[in-house]
Amino acid sequence: MFYYVYVLLCQSEGIKHEFYIGSCEDLKNRYKDHINKEVKTTKKFDRLSLIYYEACLNKTDALKRELQLKTGFGRGYLKRRLENYLKDMRW
Repeated sequence: MFYYVYVLLCQSEGIKHEFYIGSCEDLKNRYKDHINKEVKTTKKFDRLSLIYYEACLNKTDALKRELQLKTGFGRGYLKRRLENYLKDMRW
């Protein structure tokens, strides 16, 4: 069984884009929850895109990685890791 750490790009008209970073056991169902506006934090956004994920074999490792990505260093890592994707997008 895998545990996932994932990043959503959240966008709406008039709202600055944001990264949402989370972790879960079932990535497909968790993404559906976000799309169906069942997650309080992301329901205000019109467009959600799954732009990155990592798989871990241990839940504790996934939670630790989620916390790492939520730091300034972690967000910088994501911006560098996704540099070409983000460059091609219209912000």
